[in-house]
Amino acid sequence: MDYQLIAGQLFNAASVASILFLVAVGLSLSFGIMGVINMAHGEILMLGGYMAYLTFHAVGGVPGVLLALAAAFCAAALLGLLLELSLIRRLAARPLDTLLATWGLGLILQQVARSLFGPIGVEVVAPGWLGGTLDLTGRLLAGVSLAHVRLFILALAALVLGGIGVFLAWTPTGLLVRAVNQDRETAQTLGVDARRIDRLVFALGTGVAGLGGAAVALIAPVTPTVGQSYIVYAFMVVILGGLGSLLGTTVAALLVGLFSAGAQIFTSVSTADVLLLVFVIGFIQFRPRGIVWRRSRALED
Repeated sequence: MDYQLIAGQLFNAASVASILFLVAVGLSLSFGIMGVINMAHGEILMLGGYMAYLTFHAVGGVPGVLLALAAAFCAAALLGLLLELSLIRRLAARPLDTLLATWGLGLILQQVARSLFGPIGVEVVAPGWLGGTLDLTGRLLAGVSLAHVRLFILALAALVLGGIGVFLAWTPTGLLVRAVNQDRETAQTLGVDARRIDRLVFALGTGVAGLGGAAVALIAPVTPTVGQSYIVYAFMVVILGGLGSLLGTTVAALLVGLFSAGAQIFTSVSTADVLLLVFVIGFIQFRPRGIVWRRSRALED
């Protein structure tokens, strides 16, 4: 067996899974609580990428990377909050209208980005401490190189996962989020401001997607359509994981990454995508509510 090839593909799978998690977790939580599918979620990832590009070029080095992540999160969260206040809350009771409106908004954001930055895309040159590789040693793994920038993205995803997990499990606001997710009507009867929770979760989800865009900017050019490259896979992760489930989203992101990377060992990238889609369709035939299912308003409706 080619252990080096397998180890490299496993690392690539984990790297892809970390970005998919950052993109999909907001979709999962917002749909589980609000029953809203945000088709402009990919463009919010794009916004995070451009904000990271602008910030890093203004402030380089280690502070630049940290500020770029903060700027990407804040800009995406602010856009998500404005989107929820101006559009989502007015159309939340009409899912098809919300789908169409956010899709149109995504097209508008793409055109704005194309007008401001051009159609080709911009690149973030990672600082020197992210530009190297970690070379593994040992008889089986000798020759395997792990890029520092991808290790950084893995650490970022792990921190986000831990932060959201602590927020949902150990904070009073997280308790309210779980209450609204499990039974919205009962939570409102007990005095929970469900609208405030909607705004918070939507802004948090879009902010994390902005972090995903900043992570993508470190490894690939940011273009007006970069979000479209990830949003389809993110929806697959949401479907596989189960709506509103942090654990399910994490497991599904790893599963999608592993399946895609494993299939690419034996076939082409396009064929691997087809096989992944077939796998998802087959999976939901046997478990239509995902890997980890939690009762939510979206599923009840």
